[in-house]
Amino acid sequence: MISSTLYLLDSNMVGYIASGRSTAARLTMNQVSKHHLIATSAIVEGEARFGLARKPEATRIRASVEALLSGIDILSWDSTTARSYGTLRAQLFAAGTPLSTIDTLIAAHALSVDAILVTHDNAFKQVSALRTVDWATDL
Repeated sequence: MISSTLYLLDSNMVGYIASGRSTAARLTMNQVSKHHLIATSAIVEGEARFGLARKPEATRIRASVEALLSGIDILSWDSTTARSYGTLRAQLFAAGTPLSTIDTLIAAHALSVDAILVTHDNAFKQVSALRTVDWATDL
């Protein structure tokens, strides 16, 4: 039975799972997907496709990324997410702890859909309201 818990994959996690760089992340995703929802942001999809466009000869990784993306939901950005982004960016700016624009967009998306962000990036710890987990425990 699938619960209502949503796990949102960050860019690095998509890369680790698709490339096989993290066996732990792949195994955890397979286990978690039996009981929970797994998705990623359209922002992360864009980042993955940017990486693929930079290396058109990388056919193996392209096939792995496409297989991963086709097996999970890709969440679109909407006005609710935009509001979350504006608030989060202002909070981080005021605290003097801004994230990169892409990381702020991803964090805001996770917050707006009440997801747990699956990431190997410690920068997200600056966002106190954001729930994170690292499935790449073997890296």
